[in-house]
Amino acid sequence: MSHSHHAHDHSRDRDARALTLVLALTSSFVVAEVVGGIISGSLALLADAGHMLSDSMSLGLALGALALARRPPTARLSFGLRRAEILAALLNGATLIAIAIWIFLEASRRLSDPPEVLGGTALAIALGGLGVNLIGVTILWRSGGTSLNVRAATLHVLADLLGSVGVIVASVIIITTGWLYADPLVSVLIGLLVLGSSWRVLRESVAVLLEATPVGVDADAVGRRMARAPGVVEVHDLHIWTITSGFPALSAHVIVARDEDCHARRRQLATLLAEEFGIDHTTLQVEHERGSGRERVAVPTPRPATS
Repeated sequence: MSHSHHAHDHSRDRDARALTLVLALTSSFVVAEVVGGIISGSLALLADAGHMLSDSMSLGLALGALALARRPPTARLSFGLRRAEILAALLNGATLIAIAIWIFLEASRRLSDPPEVLGGTALAIALGGLGVNLIGVTILWRSGGTSLNVRAATLHVLADLLGSVGVIVASVIIITTGWLYADPLVSVLIGLLVLGSSWRVLRESVAVLLEATPVGVDADAVGRRMARAPGVVEVHDLHIWTITSGFPALSAHVIVARDEDCHARRRQLATLLAEEFGIDHTTLQVEHERGSGRERVAVPTPRPATS
């Protein structure tokens, strides 16, 4: 097993522990927010409860995706189910958008006829929600998770934390001034927050599914560096994409000089790509310049072993 692959597995274990703990925290508080929102009549609190419910859903999906990603490859699924976490992140983003739309519609209705809101009850529940979200964000942040799936879950919890702050502000305004419009107005702000947090997750998830070049990788720079390697004459059909978070892949057709050892040059290029660009999974088709009379060699780099 390669060092990078072992590190990736260790990272998944750390992510799973953090996600499990935060899931337990958020799930335990959803009911309290829903009941508190109904009793107090606060849309802002119900919006926050809906967002916290989506947090629980996203965390559950994230854990399920991590479990699926551990399954070994098969003849039909040569990369296993590694992209399950990308699909989970995509679903999380779509869920956030649906919640934001509901918040906007309900806030619009309440702006025309704001109902009575029990500011004290909403304030007490919101303070509890703030505490739960602070703990959740801290756990996820300290876990150091870099996968798209964990980042999506972190955005969920962070947005909900800020939403709790909004509910607290609205509750204080209602208690001190009696201005009921504070509740739907803060709800709109929470909706915008939710919508914004979903955009990046959706964009990055779709980019992975479309096999776009990974963020932070310059395909032209990679191609130029490969072409400058000793013995290399030309590099073309270069493709760089992401299998799943933290697992970039590359394939290319490489032409080497007539007197070069194709196997040796393939190994040297694979090492170069791993050390300089962090790309460990490479498939390099290496052949000599035409007219050499030597046989074309297509040699894929072995894929890292799966646990």
